[in-house]
Amino acid sequence: MIRIARWGAVAAGLAVLTACGNPGFTGSEAARQYLAPAMHAPLPHRPASYLGTYEPGVPRSYRPVEHFTAAVGHAPNLVLYYSAWGKPFDTSFADRALVHGAVPLVQIDPGTTSLRAIAAGRFDSYLRSYASRVRAFGRPVVIGFAREMNGSWYRWSIKHVPARIWIAAWRHIFEVFRQQGTDNVTWQWTINSLSRGIGPPRAWWPGDRYVTWVGIDGYYYNIDSNFENVFGRTITAVRRFTGKPILISEVGMAPQSEPVAQMPALFTGIRQRRLLGLVWFDARALRDWRLENNPAAFRAFRQQVTRMYS
Repeated sequence: MIRIARWGAVAAGLAVLTACGNPGFTGSEAARQYLAPAMHAPLPHRPASYLGTYEPGVPRSYRPVEHFTAAVGHAPNLVLYYSAWGKPFDTSFADRALVHGAVPLVQIDPGTTSLRAIAAGRFDSYLRSYASRVRAFGRPVVIGFAREMNGSWYRWSIKHVPARIWIAAWRHIFEVFRQQGTDNVTWQWTINSLSRGIGPPRAWWPGDRYVTWVGIDGYYYNIDSNFENVFGRTITAVRRFTGKPILISEVGMAPQSEPVAQMPALFTGIRQRRLLGLVWFDARALRDWRLENNPAAFRAFRQQVTRMYS
């Protein structure tokens, strides 16, 4: 009875949101996607239909996402958060995202946990528990694992773990979820955009059966950054081995960039390449990517969001 009462409140809130529209779905699609009794399939993959954000403070609070919505004039339909290995799926945050018409995008980071041990089944009790919570949530969830493995900065990446072990861990996690009957997951395989020192993505490809979306993380560091050298080459490389839908899964523009020119080209590239959309990394990490601290980027972003999602 508690579960039914909670979903009644969620449905009431979503009915209002659906009437107001959603940047990723039409009203009827939003109703089918979020108000249906359960979700037993990956998310739709219509091009240029997803607007996401990462905000410091999530998943503890949804308020930073509300501030982002008010600032840019559109509610995101993907909200990214990072989850340490051993942490359960955050159902309370997923519920808050649901009420706001958004899907949680969870990046599970293994940290120092051995990928070889994950692949061997030593953490299956944790994975079964996580999968059961996602299944009980019963609405769309996007899950990524051990992202940017073709870079060198994480303990699970190119300099630390053989690609075949990384693939074995990914496939094992997928199979545990499948065995639990958790079929409301969109699996996002996330790589870093190609540049000097970044490994070719194909080495980590687990196979079309095990992936729903491809995510590409890339950033505009200076005035020389453009869509082609940040994302274009990587998209071309990915298309040599899979036709899976592609999401720009992290992007930001540093204060040294030139957003007046770069931002329109970013959104144009999404449309022309028929990508799913983007997730704006609205935080400080090595550099300050926050829109509120970059007025030119903020104005250009808001303008392009209005054009793409209105």
